[in-house]
Amino acid sequence: MKPFLIGTRGSALALAQCGQLRARLAALFPERVFELSILRTRGDDLSAARDAGASSPLPLEKGLFTKEIEEALLAGTIDAAVHSLKDMPVEGPQGLVLGAIPARGDGADVLVLKGTGSGGFDTLPHGATVATGSPRRTALLLHLRPDLRVVPLRGNIDTRLRRLRENDGWSAIVLAAAGLDRLAPDLAGMALHRVTLPPDLFLPAPGQGALAFQIRAGDAGAAAIAAALDDAPTRAAVTAERAFLSALGGGCRAPLGAYARIEAGRFRLDGIVWKKEDRPAFSGFVEGAADEAEALGRALGRELLEAVE
Repeated sequence: MKPFLIGTRGSALALAQCGQLRARLAALFPERVFELSILRTRGDDLSAARDAGASSPLPLEKGLFTKEIEEALLAGTIDAAVHSLKDMPVEGPQGLVLGAIPARGDGADVLVLKGTGSGGFDTLPHGATVATGSPRRTALLLHLRPDLRVVPLRGNIDTRLRRLRENDGWSAIVLAAAGLDRLAPDLAGMALHRVTLPPDLFLPAPGQGALAFQIRAGDAGAAAIAAALDDAPTRAAVTAERAFLSALGGGCRAPLGAYARIEAGRFRLDGIVWKKEDRPAFSGFVEGAADEAEALGRALGRELLEAVE
């Protein structure tokens, strides 16, 4: 039987998360051979140019980090693809489906601070400088602490951690918890520590912390493999979050966050959106049953869209 080829980007984070998924598949299907196929996307090329000194930000276009991998999957040169779900457009290409959404990693953001103490968000000095490359994180930081000075930050996780250590005027940076967990850098060895920003307060990006195992529609063999990976609570949560994003325009450029989970036996989705980073936020929540996840997400998205407009 030929190897089952899984397409992935070649970044350290993509390889780490895809490698962990491959190890799980190897344990579930010991009779099969699973191999990684590393593919380069337009987003990788633009990121490399930016890191080399290009001044322009990454364009806000759909599929920036997924299109070339999806094209390989449609062409049959790979059997499945693994993506960070938050990188995926809410409407995928015809002929491909999300065969599995594995159990989600930590969906929260974390504040990475200098020192090895226990200081956190509330103990940042008045007017402290915090770095992030995300409009959503910028808006949330200023929403919760208008006194902060927020500066831009680019690059992969290693680059961002290095820039925090090198900039004496910076107090902290904001990163995704799941990325740190999957790469596991030695923060203590860098004289840094991390503090979780509660996701019900500091709402993450829709789908943050989740992976997508994408396959061709109608591929029964790949679907059987995908079924062993799928996690129903995670799928319900990200379905609600992505439906919220879709109701706001799919490729919405406004800063927004969404967080769904089971709370006290009820399925709950919180959402927040801004017209601009420095404007007041519009937020709300809905509750219901997990099997209503998509409808709940769309309802909250429409409600906040009307408020913003």
